[in-house]
Amino acid sequence: MEQQQRTHKTFWFIVIGAAFWGINPLFRLLLLDTMTSLQIVFIEHIILAFIAIPILWKFRTDLSKLAFRDIGALLFISWGGSAIATLLFTQGLTIASSNGEINSVLLLQKLQPLFAITLAHFLLKERLPKGFGYYVPIALFGTYLLTFGFSVPIGSSSDVLQLGSLFAIGAAALWGGSTVMGRILLKKCRYETVTALRFLLALPLLGVLITVSPDAWNTPATGIAFTFIALNLLASALLPGLVSMLLYYRGLQSVKASVATIAELSFPMTGLLVSWVTLEERVTIAQLIGFALIWIVLYRISRQQDAISTLPPIKKRQTLSTEPK
Repeated sequence: MEQQQRTHKTFWFIVIGAAFWGINPLFRLLLLDTMTSLQIVFIEHIILAFIAIPILWKFRTDLSKLAFRDIGALLFISWGGSAIATLLFTQGLTIASSNGEINSVLLLQKLQPLFAITLAHFLLKERLPKGFGYYVPIALFGTYLLTFGFSVPIGSSSDVLQLGSLFAIGAAALWGGSTVMGRILLKKCRYETVTALRFLLALPLLGVLITVSPDAWNTPATGIAFTFIALNLLASALLPGLVSMLLYYRGLQSVKASVATIAELSFPMTGLLVSWVTLEERVTIAQLIGFALIWIVLYRISRQQDAISTLPPIKKRQTLSTEPK
């Protein structure tokens, strides 16, 4: 009984970790006045590298257990999930805003759980929890209400079949796949190792992108402005970056990938709260209903025993990974 309660609690590690992503706009809105998104992400990863390197050194024995397939999974979560997906989604929003079709991009990004559930079924052979087929549509509908309310975001099918929408679908696939790839890596590595590798391996790609980027670097005019930017970068790297991913992968050790992707829906809920509290945006009845629907689904799934799939201790995992198939 005690073990069951403990594993149920790890589901909420993912909920809390994903919720931290929702506070990112607090830092982004302040930093975007002087830096581009690519510049912000690049510097954040440099900051995180100073923390990730000691972590990776401490758990360096995990690296010897990784096979070629695992290297591919690492590149998927670091290059695909951290860098390419973010750039695809940002570019999709840029194209859509010029055509007045931002809503279609936001809507298609909500397909992320469906990609994760499908990949988890085929790659991890996960069996879905009881009633999961009912919970997913409810959670997706709740997310829809959070984003669009009771309105219809697109006028016709032609609004969906645009280049910006294709970028959004690509980003959703990469983010959904990253959840599954993270679960694969956790079969051999500690969650601290996976977190450190995610940040470190993304840095070379971001370095190449920042080198070829035409955007210039803006130097703060005063020492106070420089200190303000530095503190915001540090807070952004540590809270929505490091802390959120450590919590996320800690929870993913005990939660199925298909269930974890539903837990990630705490992200848009936090974004709603941040907009309401700090940006003084009005919260509608539809958004409150969406908020409630998502929390009901999160609570119900967290209470299910078959939503939990606890991995053995790390030494046992490593032993199993070296046994012949």
